[in-house]
Amino acid sequence: MKEKHQEAINTSWLSIVGNTLLATAKGLAGIFGNSYALIADAIESTGDIFSSIIVLAGLKYSTKPPDKDHPYGHGRAEPLIAFIIVVFLVFSAAIIAYQSIRNIGTSHGPPKPYTLVVLAVIVLIKEAFFRFVNKKSKKAGSTSLKADAWHHRSDAITSGMAFIGISVALVMGEGYEHADDWAALLASGMIMLNAYFIFRPALGEIMDEHVYDDLVNKIRDISITVEGVKETEKCLVRKVGMQHLVDLHIIVEGKISVRKGHDIAHKLKDRLLNELPEIADVLIHVEPD
Repeated sequence: MKEKHQEAINTSWLSIVGNTLLATAKGLAGIFGNSYALIADAIESTGDIFSSIIVLAGLKYSTKPPDKDHPYGHGRAEPLIAFIIVVFLVFSAAIIAYQSIRNIGTSHGPPKPYTLVVLAVIVLIKEAFFRFVNKKSKKAGSTSLKADAWHHRSDAITSGMAFIGISVALVMGEGYEHADDWAALLASGMIMLNAYFIFRPALGEIMDEHVYDDLVNKIRDISITVEGVKETEKCLVRKVGMQHLVDLHIIVEGKISVRKGHDIAHKLKDRLLNELPEIADVLIHVEPD
């Protein structure tokens, strides 16, 4: 599990460096290329930088071991970090929407053609970032890293919208100078939608929503292979950080001693922790047949 934690941290560092370079490139291209859609994209990427820094800090904090004040560990920091990223997205979308509406009512010249090349490259890079970080988030089981991945997808969408808007402005010519402003406004709506997609699973994690049927099935399958376990009853799973806590009820022969039932439970717990590394701890309740 330590390897997964370190891999998630390394991925966050990659996001920070990548977002910094891309935000700078977009900002300069937008200013000199007379494109607010590209400047709006740079604003969104600047938000990505801060959110990636927060994700990094959250990952380091969430992996701290349990202590006296936090007996279940610090993993719940993960969905809280996702909430902060949602705030960044909503704030970025609001700024972009406000400025886009202002620009639509202001006369200005068309964007420069070379901004299309910049945007095309950025869309490809950000989509690659999304796929890479999303893959790492699934491997690590990290909610905050998944939120960071969708932030990359949000950036790719914003850049794609800007590409379309600038293309319309350049192809259609006079009278369509505001096409990239409308594209930026539409992109702000897409950013808000992505914010919801990040918020919903993080809320489910905080509320201990049950979405772990596959893991429950694995736990039940392993349990009945342990000698002395006749079957399983309740099996509750909740996610804390990158790992899971399990409450499991097993049924054993009713006439065995308390010590024997205790030994069966410990044997099962050792098996589950060994075969399912995504589980941090298992609390087993023994029921007589």
